[in-house]
Amino acid sequence: MELETLKNRVVGVDISLNQTTLAVVDIRGNIIAKTSFCTEDHQNVSNYVTVLAERIIQLAEDNGGFLEIRSVGISAPSGNFKTGCIENSPNMPWKGVIPMAAMLRDRLGIAVALGNDSHVMALGEHVYGSAHGLRDFVLITLGHGLGAAVFNRGKVLMGAHGFSGEVGHSCVEHNGRKCGCGLSGCLEAYCAEKGIVTTAKELMAQSNEESLMTVYDKLTPKNITECCNKGDKLAIETYRLTGHRLGIAMASLATIVDPEAIIITGGIAKAGKWLLEPTRESFDEHVFRNQKGKVKVLLSSLDSRERDVLGASALAWEVEEYSLFK
Repeated sequence: MELETLKNRVVGVDISLNQTTLAVVDIRGNIIAKTSFCTEDHQNVSNYVTVLAERIIQLAEDNGGFLEIRSVGISAPSGNFKTGCIENSPNMPWKGVIPMAAMLRDRLGIAVALGNDSHVMALGEHVYGSAHGLRDFVLITLGHGLGAAVFNRGKVLMGAHGFSGEVGHSCVEHNGRKCGCGLSGCLEAYCAEKGIVTTAKELMAQSNEESLMTVYDKLTPKNITECCNKGDKLAIETYRLTGHRLGIAMASLATIVDPEAIIITGGIAKAGKWLLEPTRESFDEHVFRNQKGKVKVLLSSLDSRERDVLGASALAWEVEEYSLFK
């Protein structure tokens, strides 16, 4: 009788607006090989999935063979683990409901799991990062969008329809700024990338104060951080206002779920103290008094690209194995 051997490798895929990163990962969480390509080069989702499938197969073949891959895990903005779809993403180029997991499974012939990027980031932080050893925490992701994941008793809370954690689309300003999701006054419209830049431009328009931010043709949160480091008052005020709003939202979330810690991650977290200090101050000011001093507010210490493909690989191990090649 021939004994069946268990496959001990998966592929983790992290899809972001600018870049798609994929890696072959072994059962111990070691990244065997990694590559990436530009997401924005593929505005047609069918072409994108074809390219992604080709890259996965090539990377696997170059590193032990595709037949050694058990499954694929995908981290995606507006991803829904329950349906395997990217659903009405306000920031990605593909609109509507995209059955990404099913499309990729049809091309590869193996199991594919897809999850919301915030949920997958939280999984990566839990297994490999700042949340290692924590059973109850919240992850806040700040980048092109703003998402959150709530970890409760060691598991990500999905919600009844798979949309738990969309705190970025909670209203913080009645009739406020228009958000990419179609609503107005969303937290994302103030504390994600476009919102931070809008705040900076509004401050410059309303003030007679000179600012280093005026020298940039295309202002970004990274530029604003650079200006903060040079002592620019309006740049510092931009992050103070951002942190104030973010702290209020985090305090509300903490009051509801009572976490051990809230971990801030994503590209905007690189603003460091300029964002973290006003966020902590606002959080302490607004959190329920019985929780004050008990909930840690942290910045992620992991390299985001590595963490996100590792989180996606952890997701891949959770999907039921399937293969056309058996």
